[in-house]
Amino acid sequence: MSQKVLLSAKEIHIILNRLACQLIENHTNFNETVLIGLQPRGVFLAERIKKLLEENYDVPDIKMGYLDITFFRDDFRRGEKILGANKTKIDFIVEDKKVVFIDDVLYTGRSINAALTAVQSFGRPREVELLTLVDRRFSRHLPIQPNYRGRQVDAIPGEKVKVSWVENGGEDVVYLIKNEE
Repeated sequence: MSQKVLLSAKEIHIILNRLACQLIENHTNFNETVLIGLQPRGVFLAERIKKLLEENYDVPDIKMGYLDITFFRDDFRRGEKILGANKTKIDFIVEDKKVVFIDDVLYTGRSINAALTAVQSFGRPREVELLTLVDRRFSRHLPIQPNYRGRQVDAIPGEKVKVSWVENGGEDVVYLIKNEE
């Protein structure tokens, strides 16, 4: 197995600031906008974006939650692997709000499809957008595209994109991992 660095810590920092600025351009104030990190890996990115917006760009009182999509996935109970649920924490009204889903990697689009179904348990959003750090284009199973993307990657089958965060006991880095079999 070999791995190549796609994004260094410095590149991630620059991208996160760009994504935060793009959100500000489109939402100005966040009175009608909520951020929702998709469990488990989108939560770290969502926390970083929220922190940047509040601390670096003086955007106050951003509502942010976490959404577990495990039981809404169309591949739930299809494999041998037993899936464990994560926590959903949404303590605000989603009804008629602009929702920004945040996830680390957009691959097939199935997670986003599950999130669209799951969020309806909390109300009907006025609109939904998607922010992703890495967009693995050419691998979609569903017609889903991000509104905000950090980096596009053309990864072939057998390659995996792995995002590591300091908050998750690692370092800020994105790898392209290739199985050599």
